[in-house]
Amino acid sequence: MLSYVGYRLLLVVPTLVGVALLIFLMLRVLPGDVVEIKLRGDGGHVTQDVVERERHRLGLDKPMLTQLVNWMVGLARLDLGTSMWTGRPVAEEIGARLELSLQVAVMATLIAVLIAIPLGTLSALFKDSAVDYVVRIVTISGLALPSFWLGMLIILTLLYVFSWSPPITYTPFYQDPLANLAQLIWPALAVGYRYAAVVARMVRSSLIEVLREDYIRTARAKGIVPRLVVIRHALPNALLPAITVIGLEFAFLIGGLVVTEQVFNLNGIGKLFVQAVSRNDFTLIQGLVMLLAVIFVLVNLLVDLFYAVLDPRVRYR
Repeated sequence: MLSYVGYRLLLVVPTLVGVALLIFLMLRVLPGDVVEIKLRGDGGHVTQDVVERERHRLGLDKPMLTQLVNWMVGLARLDLGTSMWTGRPVAEEIGARLELSLQVAVMATLIAVLIAIPLGTLSALFKDSAVDYVVRIVTISGLALPSFWLGMLIILTLLYVFSWSPPITYTPFYQDPLANLAQLIWPALAVGYRYAAVVARMVRSSLIEVLREDYIRTARAKGIVPRLVVIRHALPNALLPAITVIGLEFAFLIGGLVVTEQVFNLNGIGKLFVQAVSRNDFTLIQGLVMLLAVIFVLVNLLVDLFYAVLDPRVRYR
């Protein structure tokens, strides 16, 4: 197992190097200039000499190969560079918002797992019954309703029915847990509902397939209690595809909640991504892409290792 983990970690290096090269080249091919947007974007009138000095200060007048070498050397030193728009280190820009996005993703994942596994299991065990149809309606509704629209309904309901709206200012959990949860529980619920719908349908289809296997019929023929057959034999194997979906959805939530963050006025990674792209802030975009790449790689590794926990037949050597 340790050798497998070490091998996978070694594969992370060429993967991240490829991502770094790809995002660097793609950003240089796309049209747009952060200096032009910064100095002349709002109708500002500056001389070309000022523009050239700013480009020199940001290092944009250097050859592309030199810029690439500086970017890769900075990555090797764990230095993501400085934002071309704000002048602050990219690590600080990301760190100020990562805590919020990470907490929303974790809360939404917990909500989705707590809802999806029981609903998917019930739907599979009572296939084609009234319970199954109710669960399928709930899950299809979760897939059909956009998270941001559900978030707007939540805010309007809280405002008109209870005359209460979530706090606007973000409060870290370690400072005031109640104020923190009062703000983040609602976006987590809005996102977690759709998240749960995807996972529940995956659990349902996987469990129905597993319940038809020969070893399940053998366990039932031996007189094992039906509940134990499901919990000990069927459900762990049925959860393997669902674990993959849970891991990928979690990684997506870190930077993919752009519209939901706008609805709930959350200054997270998704909003920062939009700001960086609209300003052509190359260094900030590169840092954000690298962050998401690292998260996806680590989540995929954790999912693979979790397979061995659920299914003893899976052994990594």
